[in-house]
Amino acid sequence: MIQNGFSFISFLLLFAGVVIWYENKYKDNNFFKYVPAIIIIYFSVMLMSTFHVWEMTDSVKAARGSIKSAILPTMIFLMLLRADLRDIFKLGPKLIGTFFAATTSIVLGFVISFILFKGYLAENAALTFGALAGSWIGGTQNMVAVQQALGLNDAGMGYTLLIDSIDYSMWIMFLLGLVPFASKFNAWTKTDTSQIDELNKKLNVKFGNIRKEITFPDMMLLLGVAFGMASCSMFVAKFLPTNAILTTSTWSIIIVTLAGVIAAMTPLGKIPGSPQLSNVLLYTLVALIAANANFGELTQAPAYILAGFVILVVHGVIMTVLAKIFKLDLFTCGIASLANIGGVASSPVLAAAYSQSLVPVAILMALIGVIVGTFSGIGVATMLQML
Repeated sequence: MIQNGFSFISFLLLFAGVVIWYENKYKDNNFFKYVPAIIIIYFSVMLMSTFHVWEMTDSVKAARGSIKSAILPTMIFLMLLRADLRDIFKLGPKLIGTFFAATTSIVLGFVISFILFKGYLAENAALTFGALAGSWIGGTQNMVAVQQALGLNDAGMGYTLLIDSIDYSMWIMFLLGLVPFASKFNAWTKTDTSQIDELNKKLNVKFGNIRKEITFPDMMLLLGVAFGMASCSMFVAKFLPTNAILTTSTWSIIIVTLAGVIAAMTPLGKIPGSPQLSNVLLYTLVALIAANANFGELTQAPAYILAGFVILVVHGVIMTVLAKIFKLDLFTCGIASLANIGGVASSPVLAAAYSQSLVPVAILMALIGVIVGTFSGIGVATMLQML
């Protein structure tokens, strides 16, 4: 049994590293296509916590708490360095509008599902749904940020990741299965795809000019600035007014999010390495969160999983109706959906299924979610608490 804080952190990093290494080595394996490393890490660490591989001694608690609070704002800043608003605006009103239409339909899905299943869910279900909204509008990193901002306990986070893994996997398979029917769908909606084709050519040229090689000075500068901004955000947050929703932790996340969006428009945003470094911190955070969870607490899992499917059905129906009304093509609808629900990691996969050249469009749409996901998740939780 692990009782020392340093040994605890070292073990989690070792385990996460091995899982990620195996995922990369066997990335073409069907298992890793549908069960990503981040889900394996969370539920494996949760299983180890259930069987008391470590004891939550003062040393372990101190190490877990201090590292978790320090790397969250650092991760948020790093992940936003590629979210250049100038590039996002180039998507045009049609693509951006479709993304936010998808976001709105997902929020409506949360409201309807929460009303239907409220009596079958735990008392903190509003917070659990808020964290899930952070993920299904932005990404896993937003989910973690919302959890920290709302103070959602680790058991509630377990439900969030359970829905996120099972329901999301079914949704991405559904969207990929629709790809062969794109021409029929587009004929039904009477859409014109020439604007997307032209935009994609311009984005490919821009993305192709970004330096790919990651150097040691790149990593040191990015880490130094990111940790510095995280420290500043936590310091400034102490002086801002707080209430039940806007806690000091919430303020620090808001500040560092705005800082990241601004920094993305400076030369710092063009330095390679920020996605990789933010992923290191993200996977570490997920392991730290799972380390204090317990499978015995997930007693209402079926109700949560079913509630997640209701959210997706509401979202899908609304998007289909909007596609017919506004003559949207299947690619735009599918990418807007997965840019929300799957984020930066998944939307390029769907885009590539249509055409490899459409990947930059998917990435930029997903980056909108990265920017607004944390705020949206907090907003959804606040709204559901009023119901």
